[in-house]
Amino acid sequence: MSTNTGPQSPIFYGGYSFNTGKVRQFQAVDYTMFAAVLVFSGAIGMYHAINDRKKKTLEQFFLAGKDMNPVPVGLSMLASFMPAITFLGLPAEIYTYNIMSVWIGLSYFLVMAVAAQVYIPIFYHLQVTSCFQYLEKRFSRGVRSAASLCFVVQMVVYMSVVLYAPSLALNAVTGFTLWGSVLSVGAVCTVYTALGGMKAVLWTDTFQVFVILASLIVLLMKGQHVVGGVMAAWASLERTNRAEYLELCIHPSVRHSVWSLVIGGLFSWLPIFGVNQVMVQRAVTCPTLCKAKIAMWMNLPGMSLILYLCWLIGFFMSAFYENCDPILAGLANNPEQIVPLFVMDVLSDIVLLPGLYVAGLFSCSLSTMSSGLNSVAACLMEDLVKAYFVKDISDSKARLLSQLLALLLGAACLAMTFVVDHLGGILQVVISLHGLFGGPQLGLFSLGMFFPWSNSLGAYASLLGSLALMLWIGIGAVVVKPPQKEALYFTNNCNESAFGHNLLNRTLSPVDSSSIPLYDVYTLSYMWYGLTGFLAALVIGTIVSLITVSVMLPIDRKQDCDVIHSLNTSLCDVTHSLNTSLNDVTHSLNTSL
Repeated sequence: MSTNTGPQSPIFYGGYSFNTGKVRQFQAVDYTMFAAVLVFSGAIGMYHAINDRKKKTLEQFFLAGKDMNPVPVGLSMLASFMPAITFLGLPAEIYTYNIMSVWIGLSYFLVMAVAAQVYIPIFYHLQVTSCFQYLEKRFSRGVRSAASLCFVVQMVVYMSVVLYAPSLALNAVTGFTLWGSVLSVGAVCTVYTALGGMKAVLWTDTFQVFVILASLIVLLMKGQHVVGGVMAAWASLERTNRAEYLELCIHPSVRHSVWSLVIGGLFSWLPIFGVNQVMVQRAVTCPTLCKAKIAMWMNLPGMSLILYLCWLIGFFMSAFYENCDPILAGLANNPEQIVPLFVMDVLSDIVLLPGLYVAGLFSCSLSTMSSGLNSVAACLMEDLVKAYFVKDISDSKARLLSQLLALLLGAACLAMTFVVDHLGGILQVVISLHGLFGGPQLGLFSLGMFFPWSNSLGAYASLLGSLALMLWIGIGAVVVKPPQKEALYFTNNCNESAFGHNLLNRTLSPVDSSSIPLYDVYTLSYMWYGLTGFLAALVIGTIVSLITVSVMLPIDRKQDCDVIHSLNTSLCDVTHSLNTSLNDVTHSLNTSL
């Protein structure tokens, strides 16, 4: 919704973009900060490539020798999936809609509890390089290969998105060519990942997390100072309908509600931290299960801190542009470009600070892409190359082939960025992607772990059926684009002498739902995609397994024995502890009576 007549609110004087009609540009020293991050990250990769040149084993390349400290492992987990999209997407989400996203932080505790205490121990005890090795032990090699290929596709698209996002930001605020920045960042990341292996990835991620936090804190402090503090920003959000924070409607078409953000958030993030190759591979780099759990739990405060820093940045950014919407004014083309515009408006008067923020933004991208390249290369090597093509290969040759795979994957991600260029809002795209693929993946692993009667036919049906369902819903939602309630946008404080009569209209086009079959299905909130895919995988897999149990049981029971025994042992230990505690309580009560 838009209008040109806004409410009475503070007017910000100075050389801001809505006063001058121009975006401030980077200075040479700011480019130096950005270049330093690229150079230092590349140097870390080269250091570990040289330092570990005599350790030419796959275990060293993919698992860092299984002797890593939980601190860099935990920080690498944090950097792998969280910040790059949150940097741009969450502030843009608040500016475009409202502050409802604050509730998703509650889902993080549930995610870490279930992932660290239920899923990760099973993978750790198996000591797998690829988490999909579990599926071969439990079901069959074909199920393993199919699931691994789905993961490869998901991660190539995901890495392309997080490579494109900061390049888009750099293009918006500096005039750098979009594709020039994509190629330079992608090339540096691909080279240091291929040369240095997992250890280089973990330590570069650790360095980059601190750059990320520093850039967020600086922008937050300066932003709240310019706006006039929390109370002034809150008043602005109330005037523009962004202060909505307690939507309790349970209807699945409501884009963000308390229920979709907490429950849907759980099933959006659990596939990532519980059964995703990136996280499982990092957990196995730790020397003990206890340290792997410590690394996992470190993500709870880390994710929460980054979430709420970005949330507050969106909070103050919305107040700053209350009466001159950058999109209506032609200063930005989409909501994600408003974030770097805000950076240049509030930080450009202090040397190095704009460069620090963009360095943090690219640190996010470097961390995510390097983690993904190493993990996808591990899957291709273990699940496809060694399983089907080259079964007997020396460690040194296997490592060399893995490095080549990492280089080829980097090139594939660069090619995919041209497709990402045509996608919509970054945050919704990525969470939708994890829901579309992650929900079925979580359902497939859970089917094997917690449903002893499931078999390989049920697993095939579970994976393919749930993926088909989620892709149908996801593609339908992109094509139909159901309208959503947005905030109020104003242009009454845009400097007319700077913009002339070029102010635009920003309105929602109504959709004729009567002409679209099954329209209500496409209105499903993207926050429910993960849960929908998870339940679909379990239901389909269970039904098909029960129907085919007489045919498949003699074959699958032999394959399942070791894994089910390991799982049952863990469950029995938990049950025994609970029974002991209950008996103690009962005995105490009887004694008292």
